[in-house]
Amino acid sequence: MAVRLQAEPFDTSAEIARLTSGRSDVGAVVSFTGICRADGETGEISAMTLEHFPGMAEDELGRLESDARVRWPLIDSLIVHRYGRMVPGDPIVLVVTLSAHREAAFEAANFLMDYLKTSAPFWKKEERAGGAQWVEAKGSDDTARDRWRS
Repeated sequence: MAVRLQAEPFDTSAEIARLTSGRSDVGAVVSFTGICRADGETGEISAMTLEHFPGMAEDELGRLESDARVRWPLIDSLIVHRYGRMVPGDPIVLVVTLSAHREAAFEAANFLMDYLKTSAPFWKKEERAGGAQWVEAKGSDDTARDRWRS
């Protein structure tokens, strides 16, 4: 399965090993792992909660993954996105792209992450000493995503 949503942590190395096992056609593997960090723009983050609409989120991530396969000659790809409560150091998202050549793998991974940051139906709440607050989208994320629109 190219897209997976789960509450449990994932093992990046195991996921890559599963995708590449027994393959001799892969020349490039690019992976990105997003990790919950303790520092935020408005103060120390003690935890983060990601919420989503089941079904809708899987459909949107599947659409993004399919779009990447149309744009670049990918051999395989994987998106794993977590939901629920996470603390600093926990993995949040994994994007892996496989291609015969590095340029396609890098570009596809960047494309997927830019769209995941802006278009995936997830809502993020950060917990700090002063309380919890929902996080707004950043204009810089929109700008990164917009470079793919052509």
